[in-house]
Amino acid sequence: MSEKREKKGKCLCGAVQVTAKEAGNKVGACHCGMCRRWGGAPYMELTCGTDVSFEGEENVSVYDSSAWAERGFCSKCGTHLFYRLKGTGEYMVQVGLFDDDDDLVLDHQVFIDEKPSFYNFAEKTDLMTGAEIFAKYAPKD
Repeated sequence: MSEKREKKGKCLCGAVQVTAKEAGNKVGACHCGMCRRWGGAPYMELTCGTDVSFEGEENVSVYDSSAWAERGFCSKCGTHLFYRLKGTGEYMVQVGLFDDDDDLVLDHQVFIDEKPSFYNFAEKTDLMTGAEIFAKYAPKD
């Protein structure tokens, strides 16, 4: 079970500061084409629930990336801030924002079927395909 605690962090320029009241300690990696295009690599995140706040919120821009999720970034420096599920408001916050990462562990990878062959993680993790993710989290019509 993931340990929950408050984590604080900031974007590259410091214009946006984030506080996640119930951040987990299990890092997830998303290998989908959209995440890799967005950041040039897998999106590494911490699931932080819905109790997430931003200081400097006027510098947060949100991109409506799909029918079920949106992505936030700092409008000043471009730092990726979060992936948020529209239906639940749950945040997956970019792990590199947080000041303290001593207790974090790579736990799961999603869209493993879209991962290119030129990289692999050494850690043993849970793996889910895109179809499994959509079946579990996509809104039902």
